[in-house]
Amino acid sequence: MIKKILVPIDFSDYSKTALKYAAQFAKQFDAKIFLIYVVEPMIYPADFSMGQIAIPSSDIDLTSRAVEELKRLAAEIDNGLEIETIIKTGKPFVEINDTANEENIDLIIIATHGHTGVEHLLFGSTAEKVVRKAPCPVLTLREPIKGFRFKK
Repeated sequence: MIKKILVPIDFSDYSKTALKYAAQFAKQFDAKIFLIYVVEPMIYPADFSMGQIAIPSSDIDLTSRAVEELKRLAAEIDNGLEIETIIKTGKPFVEINDTANEENIDLIIIATHGHTGVEHLLFGSTAEKVVRKAPCPVLTLREPIKGFRFKK
């Protein structure tokens, strides 16, 4: 049974579509949705003697903005669904999989941006890394699905 669905959000149209898709799953299975946003810490090279340093004030800004955006998304999708928002700091694929473990998630629904070639080599794919390490099944959505309609 699917009772807990984790949906990583990066506020792109792709991830918002994945959330709408997850809402349909949640309604069908009477499941709870966990929205997760991961703030990647900004690290700047200082100099060779100090190594890298993190800039915490910008992370705090991103986190507070993310809280508001996640609340707004949850309110838009609500329709009587139980939705919990989670914000973590770190590498997205690590935090997503750790959260799936911690919350005993039954299904992860994640969007992928469909990067190919050089973009894929440079940036990798969070979705791909989640799939490889996930403790549960993962449904990936490549792009907004043509012809998919949401029931109101």
